Amino acid sequence: MSKQKRTAALATVAALAGSAVLMAAPAARAEVVDVNYACKTPIGDKSAVSPIDIKGVKSGSGYKVTMSWQKGVSSSPVELGKGAMSPSATVKLGGADSGTLAMTGSANQEAIPANTPIKINDLTGTYAPKKTGKVTFTAGILTIKALGTTTTCTPTNSPGPSLTLDVTAAAGAGGGTGRPGSGSGSELPQTGPEDSAIALGTLGGTVLLAGAAGALWLTRRSQAARR
Repeated sequence: MSKQKRTAALATVAALAGSAVLMAAPAARAEVVDVNYACKTPIGDKSAVSPIDIKGVKSGSGYKVTMSWQKGVSSSPVELGKGAMSPSATVKLGGADSGTLAMTGSANQEAIPANTPIKINDLTGTYAPKKTGKVTFTAGILTIKALGTTTTCTPTNSPGPSLTLDVTAAAGAGGGTGRPGSGSGSELPQTGPEDSAIALGTLGGTVLLAGAAGALWLTRRSQAARR
């Protein structure tokens, strides 16, 4: 083989290998989305816009999801000392799945001055796929608890997803149909210790009923003979 043909062959192999790597990589798309929050605070309504970043990293049969705020939201008329503010949030699931994912995080590690936008630490949650397909993750409600008060911030601009993952449902996910034997009469009963005990109890009850019926029949026959 000539040097030119050999070089072309190697280039083709490299291209095919690169394509295989791309095809094998899990499909994921993330983008920073501006979220317009309307906040109900103890001192009145406030609003703020913060870019939201959501990332998902494979962890076992699920994903560790991290939600980040790039700007502060809401504020406090008094200083919030270290550890005084506790945030939590929800992420809305869409696409192949539905519902919400709870996101939690640590309290503020530094004091937050009065009348200063509150910077939210990264919040995390664990997502276990219940369906197979593309699942979207969109910023939901943010809740801030501080000094015995609660501030609730709700997105008002119908933000788009910050993350899309192509997931595969974990084995056994998606909801069951109850324990074996609990469905229609065509199903076989479960043959475990518990069911054996129930079956024996039922059999014993049948024997007792049969014995009582037999005794009643003998009593009535004896009375009829006397007559």
